[in-house]
Amino acid sequence: MSSPASRADGRKPDQLRTISFEANIAPHATGSVLVSFGLTRVICAATIESNVPTWMKQQKVPGGWLTAEYSMLPYSTLDRKPREISRGKADGRNIEIQRLIGRSLRAVLDLKKLGQNTLWLDCDVLQADGGTRTASITGAYLAARLAIQKLLDAKKISENPLTDSVAAVSVGLFRGEALLDLNYLEDKDAEVDANLVMTGRGQFVEVQSSGEETTFSGDQLQSLLALSQKGLKEIASLQSAFLAKQLL
Repeated sequence: MSSPASRADGRKPDQLRTISFEANIAPHATGSVLVSFGLTRVICAATIESNVPTWMKQQKVPGGWLTAEYSMLPYSTLDRKPREISRGKADGRNIEIQRLIGRSLRAVLDLKKLGQNTLWLDCDVLQADGGTRTASITGAYLAARLAIQKLLDAKKISENPLTDSVAAVSVGLFRGEALLDLNYLEDKDAEVDANLVMTGRGQFVEVQSSGEETTFSGDQLQSLLALSQKGLKEIASLQSAFLAKQLL
C-alpha cells in the first residue's frame, strides 16, 4: 500500500486538485468558463442558437435541445495531437466524451423550458493532465448557467430550465490505493479507473468504471463511490460560490 505522500503532487488520497473557474474567457460565446483541475485546463463555451434540429421540427417535439462538442487542441498534450480534420476521420474518444457531456447536461435541463433554442456546448482542452472529460462536464454546466441567465435577462425564456447543477470527477485504484481526481501519471498507470457524474443534490447521472489491469471487488467499488461523492460535493460547493459572484 502506498502512503498519502506518494502522490507526485503531494496530495492526500481523498484530496482534489486545485480547482478554479474564470468567466467570460470567450467573449463571443453566450457564456464561457475556463476551468482548471490542477494542470488540466479546458475552455467551456455555451452558445445559444434560436433554432432547433430538423428532426425536432419534423417530429413536432416541443422545447429546445442541447448538444456538446469536445476536442483536444494539438498542443494540449506532450506530443502534438493531430486535428481530426487532418486525419480525415472522427476521433472515437472525442465522440464518446462529447456524448457524455451532452447526456450529463441534459440530465439537469428541462428542454421544454428552454424554448425553441439549441444550447451548444463546446469544450476545448488547452492542457491535458488527466480528467479532461470530468473538467469539461464541470465547466460546461457553469457556461450553460451563464448563457441561460442571458436568456432570462433578455426575457427570451420565462424560467430557468436547469433543474440542478452537475459536476464530474475521476477516482481510481493506484498501487492498491483509492485516489480522488487522478492526474495523468496516476490515470495512465491506475489498476482501476472510474469517472462519475453527479448532480448537486447527490444523484448519480453516470458511472463509468473499468479494470485497466485487474479486476476489483464490490467493496473496492463502494470505496471509490464514497470517495467520488466526497469530491463531487466539494466541487458543487465551488460551482455555487462561483455562480454566486457571477450572477449578482
